[in-house]
Amino acid sequence: MSLDLNQQALVGHDDSLRVALAGAGLPVDDLTDAGRSFYRFSRGGQTVGFGGLERHGETALLRSIVVLSDQQGFGFGHAITLSLLDQAQREGATAAYLLTETAAPFFQLLGFRPIARDEAPTEILTTRQAASLCPASAALMVRSLPA
Repeated sequence: MSLDLNQQALVGHDDSLRVALAGAGLPVDDLTDAGRSFYRFSRGGQTVGFGGLERHGETALLRSIVVLSDQQGFGFGHAITLSLLDQAQREGATAAYLLTETAAPFFQLLGFRPIARDEAPTEILTTRQAASLCPASAALMVRSLPA
């Protein structure tokens, strides 16, 4: 099966994005704040998942990667993450960060490594996601671009 996905830009108040993120227990409180880009990923006209980026100078924060429950297990999470990383690099990012409570092993397979919060740049630590939306117990991870 080909994992070539179509990527469509979304606005933060898109209902399907909000429903998918809320259903996965991911934050939705800051989706319409400035500086966020969200995307619908589809294959054959069917939505498989969503993901987003926040750019902060030479760093990017991966946001809200979710694969719809009936599309899980086919490698779409991997494809969505790599697509977002490619986009961040094309836009000039040299490192990508993310916060996760449950998916650290998945992201480690994609080249991310856990770091202490005091190792992250200020622009990442002061994002709403890092500062207030994600609990302190969430793992902070980083990956250089390109890996």
